Amino acid sequence: MSTENLIKINNLSVDFEASNEIIHAVRNISFDIPFGKNVALVGESGSGKSVTALSILNLHDASHVNYPGGEIIYQNKNLLTQSERELLDIRGSDIAMIFQEPMTSLNPVYPVSKQMIEPLMRHQNLSRENALKRSIELFDRVGIPEPARHINSFPHMMSGGQVQRVMIAMALACKPKLLIADEPTTALDVTIQKQILELLKDLQTDFNMSILMITHDLNLVKHYSDYVCVMNQGEIVEQNSVVSLFENPQHEYTQRLLASQPERHINEQVSKSELLIEGKDIRVYFPVTKGFFKRKVAEVKAVDQVDIHLVKGETLGIVGESGSGKTTLGMALLKLQNSTGEIKFKNQRLDCLKEFEIRPLRKSFQVVFQDPFSSLSPRMTVEQIVGEGLQIHFPELTSSQRLQKISQVLIEVGLDDSMLWRYPHEFSGGQRQRIAIARVVILEPELILLDEPTSALDVSVQKQVLELLANLQQKHNISYLFISHDLNVIRSISHRVLVMKQGQVVEQGETEQLFNEPEQKYTKELLNAAML
Repeated sequence: MSTENLIKINNLSVDFEASNEIIHAVRNISFDIPFGKNVALVGESGSGKSVTALSILNLHDASHVNYPGGEIIYQNKNLLTQSERELLDIRGSDIAMIFQEPMTSLNPVYPVSKQMIEPLMRHQNLSRENALKRSIELFDRVGIPEPARHINSFPHMMSGGQVQRVMIAMALACKPKLLIADEPTTALDVTIQKQILELLKDLQTDFNMSILMITHDLNLVKHYSDYVCVMNQGEIVEQNSVVSLFENPQHEYTQRLLASQPERHINEQVSKSELLIEGKDIRVYFPVTKGFFKRKVAEVKAVDQVDIHLVKGETLGIVGESGSGKTTLGMALLKLQNSTGEIKFKNQRLDCLKEFEIRPLRKSFQVVFQDPFSSLSPRMTVEQIVGEGLQIHFPELTSSQRLQKISQVLIEVGLDDSMLWRYPHEFSGGQRQRIAIARVVILEPELILLDEPTSALDVSVQKQVLELLANLQQKHNISYLFISHDLNVIRSISHRVLVMKQGQVVEQGETEQLFNEPEQKYTKELLNAAML
C-alpha cells in the first residue's frame, strides 16, 4: 500500500482454545496501515475482522488465545511479544480503540467525567483539575452540546450518538497515532452516522492519525476509506485501494459481497382497490409525571395525528430516525399499543374492540421483531417455536398435521426440516430470522409488521432475507409494514414510503418518486446522510 507505514502486520495467525478444540480464527494474514490513512477491514460476521483488530493491542483473553505465527510491527517492535507493562504504555496513548457497543463499553456506575479523566491522568500526567478541563475541551471538539453540563452525566442519560461521541473523545484524549474503530456507527441513525464519520474524518486530518475501520457497510467504506482489506473465514482474500477494488474486484468473494447490495425484488403490479388496513388520526401520547404523587406535567407525542393505509399485497416502508415514532405507530395499528384514532382492518373497526374480541384476529396480523435471538425462546425447539401459534389459532389440527405444516413452512423459508429439534443458539443470525419469519407465515397472516428485520444481518444474508420476503409476498399476497432506518433496504422492498419525524408524517409517496424527487427538507437530509 505504502512505503511509509505506521503498522505492519506480517503473516498473523490467531487461534482460540474452546472445549478442547482449536479454532483458527485468523490465518496467515498480512497488511499495512500507512501514516494518516484510513484502512477498512470488511467481511461478514465471523470472518476475523475484530479478532485481528484486538490482536494489535493484545486484548484477547491470554488463557484462551495463541499466536502460532506472525508479527505486528509498531515502531520497530513486535507488539505480540511485548510485556503487559509495555502494552499499557501503548494502549490509549499511541493506539486507541472505539468499540462497537459504546453503551456496554462505558461503566454505568460512574459519570463520564470520571471515565474521561482516567486516561489523561494515566498517560499525560495531568492533575485531576486539568484532566477535567481537557475533557470538557474534547467534548466540545467532538460536538457534544453544553459540554460542561454533559461531562457529569451518566451514560444512560445520553443518546446513542452522544455516547459514541464520548467514546471518540476518550479515544482521542491522548492524541493517538492509530485509532481502531470497530463498527463505530452500526447502531446509529443515518444522519448521526454521517455526523460521526465526518467528525472522524476531520479529526484524522487534525491529528494526522491513521484509522483502522472495521465494518460490513460497503457504502461507508466506499466514501470514507483509502484502502480496503476483504476478509473471509480468517483470511484476507483481497486488498487494494478503495477505488480499484470497487471498480475492479478480483476475488469471487469480493464480487459476491459487492453484489449483495439490496436489489428491487417486488411485484410492481399491486391492486390499489383492496384496502387491508387503515388508520385515521392515530395518536399515542405518553404522560410525563413529576413528584411523589406522579402528577402529569407534560406529555410526549410519540405518534401525532397520523393517517395511514395499506392495500392487499403491498409493502409500505416506514423510515425516520430513532424516536420518530415508527415502531410505536406499527404497534398501535396492530393494537399492541394503546392509542386513539380510528383503525380499520378489512373494514372492521379494531379501535372499538376489547382485547378478547381482537384475539381471534391476531393470526391475520403478525410481527417479526428486530433481534431474532431475543425474540425466540432459548428453551424451545424450532418445532415448538414455529408450531406454538398453530395450537392457539388452528386447534383442530392433529399433532401429525401440525408437524407436517411446520416442516412445509421451514422448507418454504429456506431451512431443512431436519432442524426441527434444534434450539435457537445452534443457528446463525440469518437462520434465526428465517425461523422468526416461519413462525408468523405458518399462521397464514394477511399483514406482517417487520420491525428492522435485517439490521443485525450481514449484507449477503440481508439480501437473502429480503428475497425470501419478496417471494413470500408474491406467493401468499401478504402485505408488509416494513420499519427500517436503512434506506437501501426500504427502497428495495417497498411500494410506498412514509417518512416520520418526531411522531408526525412529513412526507409519503411512491418509492422511486420519493427517492428521486423528495419534496421535504428532512427527507432530503435523510437521503443525503444515507449517501444515496
